[in-house]
Amino acid sequence: MKLKFLLAALLLCAAQIVSAAIYTYIDANGERVFTDNPPKSQRTETIEIGPSNQMSAPAAVKLPPVYQADPAPLAIQYQVLRILVPEPDATIRANDRQLIVTVNSEPALLEGHHYRLILDGSPLGEPSRSPVFPLTEIDRGTHQLAVEIINQQGAVLERTPSQPFHLRQSTLSDKRRVRPCEKDDYGVRPECPLKDKPKEKRSLIPFL
Repeated sequence: MKLKFLLAALLLCAAQIVSAAIYTYIDANGERVFTDNPPKSQRTETIEIGPSNQMSAPAAVKLPPVYQADPAPLAIQYQVLRILVPEPDATIRANDRQLIVTVNSEPALLEGHHYRLILDGSPLGEPSRSPVFPLTEIDRGTHQLAVEIINQQGAVLERTPSQPFHLRQSTLSDKRRVRPCEKDDYGVRPECPLKDKPKEKRSLIPFL
């Protein structure tokens, strides 16, 4: 059994090394020995080993070049997006609480894109391709205004920083300051009530 096991091991090694010769001989104890390096003092026999059943590695296959599709064109960037009216930090007097906002972009608005006005952090009205936004019922005070360009999916492509404007309503005092009340204005103009009409000075000398 030991001899068969040794023989099988040697044959397995021989399958890995085709060029090596295997020798056998009987040693002093009467045991058959297999080796690839026989002693010179022993009479040996050469064992012929068949060719290895291992397959040589296939030659490298040259694959055709892979042609990659051209990358998708980059989205066109807007160079300029700004609010023209009102100007930043402008003070606007509007008793009717109305305001016209105009915007501008370079290049001009592209197909499928829209402007969206942002007032105090919230979208105001529906997106539009028009650069003019009429606003109504604007409360008196300071407000923050911005404009966005969005695509058909609603994604924001460009946005301006928020800029403040101040809406004031002219008071009667403001109107009187701009146009002082004349004698005939009292009781006619709302800012010139009759109660504010100066009393006429009477002369102490009759008929003077």
